[in-house]
Amino acid sequence: MRSHPHHRPDGRAHRHAVLVAAAVPLVLALPATGCDASTTSGAAGARADAAFSSVRFTLGARGDIEVAGVSRTAVTRAGDRAVTGGRAYPFDRTPGKLLVVLRHWPQGQRAARDAMRLLPPPDDVAIESAYLVDTGDWALAELDGHPVQWLRGGTIRVDATKAGAVERVHLTLSGPRGSRPGQVTPPPDERACEDVEPGVNRYVVLPEVESGMDVAEVLARLRERCLDVQYVSMPGGVNRGTVWWVEIPVAGPAAPVAELPPPTDGTPTHTPVPGDNILTDPSRPTTVVVVH
Repeated sequence: MRSHPHHRPDGRAHRHAVLVAAAVPLVLALPATGCDASTTSGAAGARADAAFSSVRFTLGARGDIEVAGVSRTAVTRAGDRAVTGGRAYPFDRTPGKLLVVLRHWPQGQRAARDAMRLLPPPDDVAIESAYLVDTGDWALAELDGHPVQWLRGGTIRVDATKAGAVERVHLTLSGPRGSRPGQVTPPPDERACEDVEPGVNRYVVLPEVESGMDVAEVLARLRERCLDVQYVSMPGGVNRGTVWWVEIPVAGPAAPVAELPPPTDGTPTHTPVPGDNILTDPSRPTTVVVVH
């Protein structure tokens, strides 16, 4: 399993180097570390009488989180937790509300390491900030302006630890629009995953994933395998708004991942490929990289 991919002749070789080189120290949006409570002003208040319209989460280059939009009063804070090794914190979700989890770095972390362009070790500590959003019904999630998923309740995760020095990550939630009625799809059938025990390593057959695939199609294939996902927005790659690549966590002490599509730079044949049966680590979400 490659932990430090480099030099791919097809242009995808550079993607991990770009991803890691772009990472910068972020400022934790918490009162304990100087968070300006006004960034979520009114979020703890009661819902406005009007139906849910839209709300936008913006993560700045230094980790500040802003909540804005017509329906910002539908948002309440659900806590902040430190996480390591890419693991996800199991935040409680209020029934009927959407849980938004934003991952970012705490203040001052990794500045020197970023300058050396090294991959972060598994024990690096990141922060997950959670928000509950009362959308009332369906909401379309857009990452940096690109639609990624329709939700009604459930959870959406965005990993902003790979944001660039001047990049800002935007997650927008919008209510159903009259011009898009056909895009309101039924919720995923979770019954097939009811017997999957959370937090327990299990075997999964890797799906086919190609660069440039539609996010919804890739998401459906991952859901068939009962995999939780987090989104990352990265500049470069193929067509904007499509999937660049996917990383599925593999159980092991070195926190390896199965990368889809597989690398084409002469990596040894033991690298997992679609159709392989691998032991996954469900404590680390599957990462879906979307082209910015």
